[in-house]
Amino acid sequence: MKVYPIKFNPILKEKIWGGNKLGQLLGKATDKDNVGESWEISDVNGNISEVNNGDYKGANLKDLIATHKADLLGAENFANFGCNFPLLIKFLDAKTDLSVQVHPDNKMAKKHHDSFGKTEMWYIMDSDANADIVLGLKDKTTDPELLNHITAQNVASVFNREQVKKGDSFFIPAGKIHAIGAGVLAAEIQQTSDITYRVYDWDRTDDSGQKRELHTKLAEQATKQFDSNGKADYTLQPNTSANLVNCDYFTTNILDVTAHKIIDYSDLDSFIIFMCVEGEVDIAIANHIETLKMGETVLIPASAKEVTFTANNSKLLEVYVAKGLVKAIQQAS
Repeated sequence: MKVYPIKFNPILKEKIWGGNKLGQLLGKATDKDNVGESWEISDVNGNISEVNNGDYKGANLKDLIATHKADLLGAENFANFGCNFPLLIKFLDAKTDLSVQVHPDNKMAKKHHDSFGKTEMWYIMDSDANADIVLGLKDKTTDPELLNHITAQNVASVFNREQVKKGDSFFIPAGKIHAIGAGVLAAEIQQTSDITYRVYDWDRTDDSGQKRELHTKLAEQATKQFDSNGKADYTLQPNTSANLVNCDYFTTNILDVTAHKIIDYSDLDSFIIFMCVEGEVDIAIANHIETLKMGETVLIPASAKEVTFTANNSKLLEVYVAKGLVKAIQQAS
């Protein structure tokens, strides 16, 4: 296949909690004040990403996989996922708190939805003063049955909240109660799944006065307790990848590009995704160069070898699916 940094048209999602930062800060093509999500790379049914640059312009992600198979995904990824892209890549802008929610693991998602579960991570790109997130339950002995009885009076005593700042990164495994809080702009990497169980939605209503549906019985079954808050402990070094998350479903590193950097991906056997979370960078494969600005994303085919980066001060999330996923995939079947 033609190997170059592939860009896709963002799929913008209006949300009851969305704001205007995706347009104003990340340059998305919208002037609306309620855009909560930009789906950068998606293989979700009804939301298949379309290429907007280079030789494959106009083709969609599903077409590319069906045509190029392992050259695009990597041999092991193609063996495990076939013509399905395993990750969903987003930017999120929360003007108000998202609903408190939880996602099922592979086993539960397979049983109830014939789908993969939803493990995800967040990288905080920007945040208002005192912005926070919901991460888990305050009391690890709490009976998940309490999730059926959350009210404005007891919500503060049930859910753990943690303040966040630019550069923080959090791993959210399936089964962990969570919510992005008001004032947070984040990059999100997740399994390809759109299954969410809402636990509490702050008693808000839509334009017609209706509350959004809650899924507390399913949430009770899905909820698990975790000892760690999932916050990454990392140190940035110029022109070096620092690991943020390494799990069964994806690896995410942060690459601080301050000069000219060449990386050889010949042995990886996976596509690579780069999300620009700060600054601007030129990404080159052979003679094809794409400039990536903050809030933009590219997909590098698995058959790529050397990738060259040039920037003065740019931070990229480097995302791929590492070898050895057979066990994780079998658990979903």
